[in-house]
Amino acid sequence: MLFSSIPFLFYFLPVVLICYFAVPRVAKNVVLFLASLVFYAWGEPRFVIVMLASILIGYLSGIFIEKAKSKNTKKLFLCIGTVLCLAGLAYFKYVDFFITAFNSATKLSVPLLKVALPIGISFYSFQIISYLVDVYRGDTAAQKNFIKLGAYIAMFPQLIAGPIVRYSDIEKQLTDRKQNFEQVAEGIKRFIIGLSKKILIANVLGEFVDKFRAIQEPTVGFYWIYAVVFSLHLYFDFSGYSDMAIGIGKILGFTFPENFNYPFISGSVTEFWRRWHMSLGSWFRDYVYIPLGGNRVSKIKWVRNILIVWALTGFWHGADWTFIIWGLMFALLLMLEKTPFGKLLKKCKPLAHVYLLAAIILSFVIFNANGLGQMAADFKGLFGGAGIPGWNEQTGYYLRSYAVVIAMAAVGATPLPKLLVNKIFKNKENKTVNVIYSVAEVVFVLGLLIVCTSFLVDGSFNPFLYFRF
Repeated sequence: MLFSSIPFLFYFLPVVLICYFAVPRVAKNVVLFLASLVFYAWGEPRFVIVMLASILIGYLSGIFIEKAKSKNTKKLFLCIGTVLCLAGLAYFKYVDFFITAFNSATKLSVPLLKVALPIGISFYSFQIISYLVDVYRGDTAAQKNFIKLGAYIAMFPQLIAGPIVRYSDIEKQLTDRKQNFEQVAEGIKRFIIGLSKKILIANVLGEFVDKFRAIQEPTVGFYWIYAVVFSLHLYFDFSGYSDMAIGIGKILGFTFPENFNYPFISGSVTEFWRRWHMSLGSWFRDYVYIPLGGNRVSKIKWVRNILIVWALTGFWHGADWTFIIWGLMFALLLMLEKTPFGKLLKKCKPLAHVYLLAAIILSFVIFNANGLGQMAADFKGLFGGAGIPGWNEQTGYYLRSYAVVIAMAAVGATPLPKLLVNKIFKNKENKTVNVIYSVAEVVFVLGLLIVCTSFLVDGSFNPFLYFRF
């Protein structure tokens, strides 16, 4: 079930919230857990068993780790729980990739299993692993209440595409969380803004991407427009979903971590990954990079650590060599920024920003390629290696048709709109200004909801890209 769908907006979410706020505090986690299972079963009924099994593994492993007397025994239970989680992820997400690689290396023809991918398995598997590691380290106590742990792992707002919420982030809120009108209002506003980013910008840009793929011989100019548009499409699609998840979390009384912070204004790849998919970046930093030794090791081991982390980051996104290449590209750029080139970027901000945008746009061309063949073809197209013209009337037509939305997306990906609003209403301490601002905000948000609903009723293009992962 998509957040950006009529069934979710006008059936599932209202019913869940009515039940959630109607029951006493002690029963709220039960409602949340059951609602999350219903949400998941809506589109993947057979995989609810997989999720429940994963929750049970996390629950029992956490208790065994905490009760173990020796460090070696604790480590044993940690390894068992982690391996079981990763085994499920490897089977459902990567088994056909491994079989294909094996066939390629041995020239055999082992048939593919064609296993369907349970939605959200990459996210909830990582949440369970982080929980087990934190229990092992003594950073948090094992959760003895199955419902509470189940509500954390299966929580529907962040189940499908994050942000990756650590147990320690919401441990206290699972037991004692408070809702008030201001928090609920803020959550509703955040949700509608995310919904608008998804429907009014990401979906329209997604249409452009699909039309580009349908054209037989796009020009060099069309390839570059596609590369820019896809980068913006991915940002608004994913950040819009994160906004919706954070918004619903607020309504329910939870505070989820932020996942995006205007990544396209960065001046380096290092800064970009502090602003893009922040919950994933911090997960790999704390549970892979630092345990490997981080940067407090020899240069050779540091290079090894960077390559491992970014190969895994790429592979986490999908079972294809293109994702591994995408991850390793960032590893190389991050290492490059530790050379004198990085010092040059700090001194020349315009150069740094151009470099960053070029790197990100090209990286997302790799990210969106369906296999190595398409990746190679896309890069040939970008740099004129396919013997295609630089521009034609068809390219100009599509650019004109989508120019307004592309411009809106480019501006909306920066802090400029927020800065303008704050400047216009900078004197919020003035009662008149404050009232005008409050009324304008409510009217604007309600207007966005009405427009989004009309798009959905019209049956507009409405996929969600991160369902692939």
